Amino acid sequence: MIQRPGIDPRGPRFSAGITAVVLLVVIGLALGGLTFAATILFALQGLVFAIGAFAGVQRHPCGIVFKRLVRPRLKPPLELEDPRPPTFAQGVGLLVTVVGLALHLLGVPLALPIAAAAAFVAAFLNSVFDYCLGCQLYLLLTRARLIRST
Repeated sequence: MIQRPGIDPRGPRFSAGITAVVLLVVIGLALGGLTFAATILFALQGLVFAIGAFAGVQRHPCGIVFKRLVRPRLKPPLELEDPRPPTFAQGVGLLVTVVGLALHLLGVPLALPIAAAAAFVAAFLNSVFDYCLGCQLYLLLTRARLIRST
């Protein structure tokens, strides 16, 4: 069996906290009538999700900030985490963002703030309660053998 390097589990929580703040701003802008600014910021968040999903959470912009600026000031983690579930979760965030942006650009009313709110709930749960919805979905799909965990 191949041994995979683990990640500090506090990194994805740190990233989720920043993501939650960005998504709250998107929601506020969208509901405040500044839809162009909300669309641009939401698209940028989608780009960040894409980096996390395709390059891995180790190369996620917030993950890099955590690794270089925050983690050196903390005690070492008690255990490391498999990076695959958080990486999958970034893909779920990307999917929600792409669908929300596409529906918004097609003229569906409130698609942007609703998609941002859905992503916000997931980011909030991860950052505050250490409950990663995307990670749980990854584990469920792995157990159901719909995705491979190798």
